Amino acid sequence: MWEWLKYAILGLVQGLTEPIPVSSSGHLIIAEHLFGIHSEGLSFEVLTNTASLIAIVFIYRKDLASLIAAFFRYLFKRTEQDKDEFKLGVYLIVASIPAGAIGFLFNDAIGETFKGMTTIGIALLITALALWGVRNLRGRKSDKNLSFGETFIVGLAQALALIPGISRSGATIVAALLLGWKPETALRFSFFLYIPVSLGGMLLEGKDMAQDPQLSSLAFPYTAAFICALVATYFSMRWFMGIMAKGNLKGLSIYCLLLGLAVLVFL
Repeated sequence: MWEWLKYAILGLVQGLTEPIPVSSSGHLIIAEHLFGIHSEGLSFEVLTNTASLIAIVFIYRKDLASLIAAFFRYLFKRTEQDKDEFKLGVYLIVASIPAGAIGFLFNDAIGETFKGMTTIGIALLITALALWGVRNLRGRKSDKNLSFGETFIVGLAQALALIPGISRSGATIVAALLLGWKPETALRFSFFLYIPVSLGGMLLEGKDMAQDPQLSSLAFPYTAAFICALVATYFSMRWFMGIMAKGNLKGLSIYCLLLGLAVLVFL
C-alpha cells in the first residue's frame, strides 16, 4: 500500500505543478526529499510527463486540430486563409529547437549538476522575481503579430527550465509577456510549445522505459501515478487558464518566494 501511495503522491505533485509556473521538477525533488521516497530511473518521469501531455492535448484539442489542419493545407495547397496558422506552426518548430538541442546534449549533466536543494531554492526565488516583474503586463500582440526572433527567444527561455526549480511554463510566459504578447497568446503558445518538447522526451527515453527491469514490478504503482498526474494536470491547467485570464500572477510569485526561502532555510 505504501508503494502505491508514494507513487500516487509523486504523480499528484507532478500533475498539479506541471501546468502552473512553479516548477514541477523542483517540486518532485522536494517531495521526494520530504517523504523520503525516490522515483527510480527515468521511467517515472516519462510516465507522468506523458499523463500531463495527454491532459493538455485534451484541453487544447480543438485548437491543435485546427492548427495542424491549417498547417498542412497551406503547406500543400497554399490556401491564403491558412497562412497565419502555418506561420504559427513554423514558429513552434523554431522555438522547440533550443530546449530540444540542449536537452539532447546536456540533459543528464544538467540534472546531476543542478539537483541540489540550494540550487532549487535559488531557482524558485528567480522564478518568483520573474513572475513578480510581469504581474501587470498585458501586451497586445496576438498569434498574427509574432516573429521568428521573438519565438526563438521564448524557446531559449524554455531551455532554462532544464534546471530544476526554473518553471518551464513560467520561463516561456514571462519571456512572451516581456515581448509584449497578450496573456492568452503567451499561455497558448507556451503549452503548444510544451507538446513537441514532451513528445521528443518520450521518444528519447521510451526505449529506456521499455527496458527498465523494474517496470513490471512497479506496474500498479505506476498506474496510480499516471492516473493522479493525468487528473491533477487537467484541473490544474483549467485553474491556471483562469489565473492568466485575470492577469493575476502575484499569488504564484509569492508562493515561489516563500517556497524558495523555506527550501534554503530548512532543507
